[in-house]
Amino acid sequence: MTILYSGKLKQFYALFLAATLITACKQDKNKVDISNIKLEVHIERFDHDFDMLRTRPMQQQVTVLQKKYGAFYQDYIERILEVGNIADTNYFADLRQVVSGKPYMDLKHEVDSVYPNLDKQEEGLTDAFKRIKYYFPAKQLPKVYAYFSGFQAQTTLGNGYFGVGLDMFLGAKSKFYPALVNTFPHYLSRRFTPDNMVPRIIEGIIREDMFPESGNDKSLLAKMIYEGKMMYLMDQLLPDVPDTTKIGYTRQQLEWCQAFESNVWGYFLEENLLYETDYIKLQKYLNEAPFTPGLGEKNESAPKLAVWTGWRIVRQYMIKHPDTTLQQLLAMTDAQKVLNDAGYHPK
Repeated sequence: MTILYSGKLKQFYALFLAATLITACKQDKNKVDISNIKLEVHIERFDHDFDMLRTRPMQQQVTVLQKKYGAFYQDYIERILEVGNIADTNYFADLRQVVSGKPYMDLKHEVDSVYPNLDKQEEGLTDAFKRIKYYFPAKQLPKVYAYFSGFQAQTTLGNGYFGVGLDMFLGAKSKFYPALVNTFPHYLSRRFTPDNMVPRIIEGIIREDMFPESGNDKSLLAKMIYEGKMMYLMDQLLPDVPDTTKIGYTRQQLEWCQAFESNVWGYFLEENLLYETDYIKLQKYLNEAPFTPGLGEKNESAPKLAVWTGWRIVRQYMIKHPDTTLQQLLAMTDAQKVLNDAGYHPK
């Protein structure tokens, strides 16, 4: 018993030391001076302006909305609400029906109670946007609009804007989500919280706008490294956000990944998955899910194991190559070289 305990104790201290070194390196890497970057994010409350359709003449307020929100207004009407084409004012009748109905009023009441203001989110976005400007000075940052969509769209990206659906961030215990379990099972809706809003906006901007995945990245390894780079970029832009929030894990799922990291890597190797290009076979390692089928006991495994593993590889690469800039990392297209130079061999 004494020998067993001693071995576990040594293992604990080894893990603790490794975690400390990684954390220290991560904090140092994120320590950038953004104090001189003059930028302040204001999230426009489209939901408030839209609500004025109830109290003002329809044509008058529609004109205000079109002038203030431009392309977003058209996208909102035609793609999110799907009430018609703005070139034909016949959709006004559907708009009146929407804003006068009880479902709309119930949802408005809930949104207003959770979000009387967006001060905390604006503060978080201001910091993140400053970091984007620090690393990518030429980047034109989007305006941010808040709306609610009737649970149709959590975020939207358009011409010069990024939209965020407040009804998709009401809190894990919101009374609305249980009725939507077929569309948004609990493993998804548990993350529909205010603290998730800023990370999801930043993730949407970097993945959909700044660094969309190449269609040439077919293999699991290529997808791993792409995912790892996106997660590492989030490390730099959201240094105070927990890893669990960035990747969407529970604390237990993160701990499972840490405990079985070598097993997961061994599984990818033994099953010859790194160079597999059949997305049907790969999707269970990349997509949202409650767990990864076939791994772990009693469905306790974490989902998105290729994302997690890619993140670990890229973090290790950057630890081993501290002179590599963030821009250089993101420009790398040879996934095999990143893996080789990372020397990733979890034990």
